[in-house]
Amino acid sequence: MRFKHNRLNTMRIGATLCVLALACTAAHAETLAYRTRAGMDVTVVKKSNIGTTHAKILTRHTRANATAYCRDYVGKVTARCIADELKVKLLPEISANCKTGQFITLYGQGYRFLGANPDYDADGDTAEYTQYRIVEAGGGEPLKGYSATGYDVALGQFEALCPNRAR
Repeated sequence: MRFKHNRLNTMRIGATLCVLALACTAAHAETLAYRTRAGMDVTVVKKSNIGTTHAKILTRHTRANATAYCRDYVGKVTARCIADELKVKLLPEISANCKTGQFITLYGQGYRFLGANPDYDADGDTAEYTQYRIVEAGGGEPLKGYSATGYDVALGQFEALCPNRAR
């Protein structure tokens, strides 16, 4: 059978290529963690002014993100699991002033990145003495490295906004 080249076939091929391109883009979309459990990620939609005093990242909590959480953490993908995960209240945008170190996470929590921790020892107790010091916006003691404090997630979001500060 011979392939007949006409306008309809050209449109079909074009549509197929667009669908494939979108599928590949979605499969390789950049994500950002909002918690420490497997699959607790959002998709990065847009970045602006990264590394500046007005750094911003716009995100979207997608069905694909929710499905990944249900599959990778819960262990079972169900309509209820996906729906419940999509109900998680998150800000659509995170922001930072990379000069001052102040930033807002996806949960709306304000923090300040204070830089390298002088007490950090890579071979020591990294949960107690983290590589960098991060404090809540109101001040207080630096976050410890335990997952319950949210240190890793906060640091990851700050690094995405201000990649040159955490070195």
